[in-house]
Amino acid sequence: MKTIIIGAGPAGLIAASAAANKNNQVFVLEKNEKAGKKLFITGKGRCNLTNACNERDFIANVVTNPKFLFSAINNFSSKDTIEWFEAKGCPLVIERGNRVFPESYKSYDITDTLVSEAKLKGAYLHYNEEVLSIEQASEQYKVFTKRATYFADYVIIATGGVSYPSTGSTGDGYRFASKLNHSIISPVPALTGLKIEERIPRRMAGFTLKCVSLNVKDGKWKHSEFGEMTFYEDYIDGPIVISTSSLINRRDPETIEMEIDLKPALSEETLLARINRDIENKPNDYVGDLLEGLMPRSFMDFFLDHTFFDVDEKCTSFSRAKRLELVQALKHFRLTYLGLVGFERAVVTSGGVSTKEINSSTMESKLMPNLFFAGEVIDVDAYTGGFNIQTALSTGYLAGKTINERTE
Repeated sequence: MKTIIIGAGPAGLIAASAAANKNNQVFVLEKNEKAGKKLFITGKGRCNLTNACNERDFIANVVTNPKFLFSAINNFSSKDTIEWFEAKGCPLVIERGNRVFPESYKSYDITDTLVSEAKLKGAYLHYNEEVLSIEQASEQYKVFTKRATYFADYVIIATGGVSYPSTGSTGDGYRFASKLNHSIISPVPALTGLKIEERIPRRMAGFTLKCVSLNVKDGKWKHSEFGEMTFYEDYIDGPIVISTSSLINRRDPETIEMEIDLKPALSEETLLARINRDIENKPNDYVGDLLEGLMPRSFMDFFLDHTFFDVDEKCTSFSRAKRLELVQALKHFRLTYLGLVGFERAVVTSGGVSTKEINSSTMESKLMPNLFFAGEVIDVDAYTGGFNIQTALSTGYLAGKTINERTE
């Protein structure tokens, strides 16, 4: 028996080690010059491998098609991932938010472990071998590359999505799946920045607001994220922004309302009381002094560009109506959402091969026997924090395990 795996990312590599046995030759075909190219930039090179939470919490962090992952996560959980890597000599550490990293904080240690284990189990890795197409040939598949034509009893498509296309993620898997009669959910960026109409002063680029809430609304639907956000010339980024992007990436930008709550810990009444108290304590101060006590100085100029407060006005003449207006501006600072920052900066892709056409218990196609899918090529995506790489590992492992059981 022969299995061809297309793609040497985490899904393809763990699938290779899980599928290989004495009766099953496994070949991994990778278009790049090395394995795990996208892993090398994950977590700024530190590689947030998984999240050390239980299965229920893991599924709660999956944005698209969470129920589809039940079997995969139960077959190869976060705990299994941690044990798998540490048993193979790659120690891990757990940080804030249960995020798991290699102890070395070097992503290549994760890739090296995956490659070494695949080779140890007998898999063959072919680099610089781009797959051009796949065809069904009687009870086998023909896989055409620029170098050769392969016949395979089993095929696993683990080509990734279209995020960070410079790493080779150019949507090849969607093309292969589509030609084999599978439905593709239109890919959109996920875990990415949000473009805004308001121009950010160049001197403010890279500035981070901490302990704020980003609130979005679309009709009756609304969502809020608390934490940090960073400003760039024409878009916003940061943890609370990219999480929000995965929830609004299929919504019409024209119907989205977006605002920042600069004082989420305070109600409007409490905030008004604080402003009154600050003015009573320092009646000879100016409104500019008052504002400096309410927000970072780096943000103040941008705030003033989009509000109508006079920094040279004396606090003693700052009327109740203006104080109420300030409360509203602090609690509901509006931004005009224009759309998503593109795939070139998106952490993952939302969309891909429809989960309705994949057996969630095996990762095998429901339409084509012995054809499997694993990783980001499937229409499943999750929040940041190690959940997406774990999804790749879990689906890859399940696909490989299924083939191993059939060929052993």
